[in-house]
Amino acid sequence: MSWGGWSIEPPVAYVVIAGLLYRLGGRSRTVRARHEPWRTASFVAGLVTIVLVLDSPLDGYAEQLFWMHMVQHIILLTVAPPLILFGHPWPRMWLAFPLSTRTTVARAIARGRFTAPLRALARPLPAFILFNGTIIFWHIPFAYNATLHSEAIHQLEHAMFFFTGLLFWARVIDPGPLRPQLIWPMRVAYVVGAMVVGWVLAIALVLAPHPLIPYYAALKHRPGGISALTDQQLAGGMMWVPGSISYTIAMMLGFYRWLEPESATSKRGAALTT
Repeated sequence: MSWGGWSIEPPVAYVVIAGLLYRLGGRSRTVRARHEPWRTASFVAGLVTIVLVLDSPLDGYAEQLFWMHMVQHIILLTVAPPLILFGHPWPRMWLAFPLSTRTTVARAIARGRFTAPLRALARPLPAFILFNGTIIFWHIPFAYNATLHSEAIHQLEHAMFFFTGLLFWARVIDPGPLRPQLIWPMRVAYVVGAMVVGWVLAIALVLAPHPLIPYYAALKHRPGGISALTDQQLAGGMMWVPGSISYTIAMMLGFYRWLEPESATSKRGAALTT
């Protein structure tokens, strides 16, 4: 269904369910006492960005412009996941379920061997490989082109971007019971490594002498009248510059937190000697 460029697609249902669980879990007295308002705002902002990139007119433009499609990818990979994780969603959404359900599920997870592979994938190195492997695979021309000819493949691509993004950024941001298990220097290296992967792909798009995606190359007209090659170069620029913003912020905060203990210790030592 579509109204003026806005549409209702499956991601809207997921957003509504997540928002409802978050709201219901927030009714707990413990959550209300400990949960800062900015975390709720961050979670809501993360959900809103998903709706904006997948159900707004931007999604229509993404079918005509490579660089607008890249904006979708950047938001699903580097904007929506960290915003949602800053909201500490897991403990709060978990409290939306009745106590009996939580107890039953928790026991099944603790005893079930099927959860071991999932826990292994959530560890830092597998999460890093999955995240960056997903980015590389879906930006190979044949895979990228397939998403533009099949809605099912396109939805799969977007889901993989978002959920591997959650795994990756959960190693950088502490979202609750799923601990990063990384000291601050390692988190900085973690983020820089992922940013470099994006840079390599961006450089390949910018320097390619001809259009790489057959779907976009075959379009007769584009908004703004730009050529297919210019459109591709703009897409590379989007991945290179706006696509690096979240990584850069995380890297700078990581450096700050890494150096903060030493700085604080020095100040306390200076105070003691005066």
